[in-house]
Amino acid sequence: MIDNAFRSLLPGRVDRVMALYQRLGLTPNHVTFIGFGLACVAAGLVAVDLPLLALAVWWLGRLADGTDGIYARATGQASRFGAYLDIVLDMAAYGAMVLGFAVARPELAWAWIPMLFLYVLCITSALALGAEEADAGTPARDERGLRLGAGLAEGGETGLAYTAMLLLPDHLPQIAAGWIVVLATTVVARSVLAARTLPG
Repeated sequence: MIDNAFRSLLPGRVDRVMALYQRLGLTPNHVTFIGFGLACVAAGLVAVDLPLLALAVWWLGRLADGTDGIYARATGQASRFGAYLDIVLDMAAYGAMVLGFAVARPELAWAWIPMLFLYVLCITSALALGAEEADAGTPARDERGLRLGAGLAEGGETGLAYTAMLLLPDHLPQIAAGWIVVLATTVVARSVLAARTLPG
């Protein structure tokens, strides 16, 4: 829900980051892999109970994730494979963090298992709705190479949920439960939107 706002703000504010990528000889896909690698490191830090370091590494990885597409478009390297890779590694990053939390707090398995299950439904509904909207000729709401249907819980909200979990460990059960409600609401709301706007 907040992703589009960030996408509109980032392009004019990451020139130095783009220049760094070019100096290092990185391709957009390299940046995507770096973002995923940092997310895996963050998940490992969560697992060994280093929450503040995990939080810093997580957001550094999300900076890479948020700028790989900008870099691709700015340098004429946008590709369909890059769009595919981006969403696959995004979901892998989100799932890796849940696994890190599960290692750190196994007694909250009641939260981690449905969270992963709902991630599957969230991305499935987003991809399905996005594909159907594209087929119906509905205007795209962003410049991403792979179209995703709108939803309450997207990348930005996921990052904020993880931030709350890491900064407020004493309230982790309540935050996790609230995030599960948000994810479930996203799936239901997206399905209702599909039923209202798609033919048949």
